Amino acid sequence: MTARESMNYDVVIVGAGPSGLACAIRLKQTAAERGQDLSVCVLEKASEVGAHVLSGAVMDPRALTELLPDWSKRGAPLHVPVTSDQFVFLTRTRAWSVPIPEAMQNHGNFIVSLSQVCRWLAREAEALGVEIYPGFAASEILYDDKGAVVGVATGDMGLLRDGQPGPHFQRGMALLARQTVFAEGCRGSLTRVLMEKFSLDQYGEPQTYGLGLKEIWETDASCHQKGQVTHSVGWPLTRDTYGGGWIYHLDNNQISVGFVVGLDYSNPSLSPFEEFQRFKTHPALRHIFENGRRIAYGAKALSEGGWQSIPRLTFPGGILVGDAAGFMNVPRIKGSHTALKSGMVAAEALGDFLLSPDIGEKECTQYATALKNSWVWSELYRVRNVRPGFHHGFWPGMLNAAYELWVAKGRSPWTLSHRKDHEQLKSYDQCHAIQYEKPDGRVTFDRPSSLFLANIGHDESQPSHLKLTDPQSAIEINYKRFHSPETHYCPAGVYEIARKPDGHPELIINAQNCLHCKTCDIKDPEQNIRWTTPEGGSGPNYANL
Repeated sequence: MTARESMNYDVVIVGAGPSGLACAIRLKQTAAERGQDLSVCVLEKASEVGAHVLSGAVMDPRALTELLPDWSKRGAPLHVPVTSDQFVFLTRTRAWSVPIPEAMQNHGNFIVSLSQVCRWLAREAEALGVEIYPGFAASEILYDDKGAVVGVATGDMGLLRDGQPGPHFQRGMALLARQTVFAEGCRGSLTRVLMEKFSLDQYGEPQTYGLGLKEIWETDASCHQKGQVTHSVGWPLTRDTYGGGWIYHLDNNQISVGFVVGLDYSNPSLSPFEEFQRFKTHPALRHIFENGRRIAYGAKALSEGGWQSIPRLTFPGGILVGDAAGFMNVPRIKGSHTALKSGMVAAEALGDFLLSPDIGEKECTQYATALKNSWVWSELYRVRNVRPGFHHGFWPGMLNAAYELWVAKGRSPWTLSHRKDHEQLKSYDQCHAIQYEKPDGRVTFDRPSSLFLANIGHDESQPSHLKLTDPQSAIEINYKRFHSPETHYCPAGVYEIARKPDGHPELIINAQNCLHCKTCDIKDPEQNIRWTTPEGGSGPNYANL
């Protein structure tokens, strides 16, 4: 195989999400403030910046204002300020309003498309001299002879299904850097390698995750209230399953509707996609969608562990930022502001580190210290006990959340623990099988029609990016004990059980359907499924999620 070509930079950033782009911008600002320069490159696996970005999203502009104080004059796509805020508890037939703690109120925040925000941030970064390369997936970490990270390599293009070079083969490129910033988002494939190699998560609590599913609807003007934010808990989930829904009223009579299911659920027949579809049929919500039109769909995992699950943030040659490290504030249902700030703090620490005349170290340890002294750390610390309280069920979780948010306000002398999501599934015969109604095609839909709206693109001749460590485990354990939970939790219908000619079951992986949500990498009970990067530019192409 031909040798890789290489390019050298001061900093290579993997991922053009909020944290990666904020880091790139602040690096250039920091260098300019010193009258110097740093060469900065951002790699993005999606076909364009923002194409893989999915979030609710209600955005707190605090970090953005620190990064670019005149963001409004610069044309930042924050056009819809929150005008009303409600939190409801749903039963099967009723919606009960619940008081909103101060920590969860959205006055001063904006309803946004985070994918559009990232596109705008990318333009601001490029104007400062940052090089951004969409369509190039970082697939391998490069190390020096002492084991320090020295950059990444992009994936080879034009491989055939068997992994051999095809007629249009192109060797990946090595991007070498003095420091590499991993801003891959939730459960990044390279971040997972780093966690294992450097034991970054050795001293913290296990990370816990949720799966978020989202649709954009055009709705009748009579059902639309621009700027209204609604969050819900309760139905359709059972009392032992964490999660909830949202409805955000954008401009142009558009609505963002979504649902999150905590991936620590125990029933292997639960389908987050089907729970989301059921959510829209609630009597208090259905009218919003009956005369509307669904125009977009997507799904993505999110890191819910919070403060106690933050791993070690630095290692020789690199650092973690954003959701790769898990900076989401779960009670606020927000993470973009903390992701932005983590990227900014990282950039300032890297600026001091790289522009120091006597640099001799490989690890930028001052980043972790600076982050612990920032408002990100204190904000996450105050709400650290809310999410793990729900490990004991809905009502204990609600009582604990009320105490933490209303009474203790983050001052509890204890810190609750998390559990590993993949260890929580019960065997199929220990649970009742959940039955879901067929979609009506008006308010509820199936997965194939939903995938059409996600604009997924994968070259079907490329090798599957979904790897089984032990193919037999998919049958001997997943199928026989759990009735193949991957066929239920995947929001894209990637996994299905078929019958061989001899009648024995086999797992079929339709990798071309993958939304890159990473749920399979998280929830597989034996950690048998490994999500790796497909060819650059593959996957969904979200326009306004």
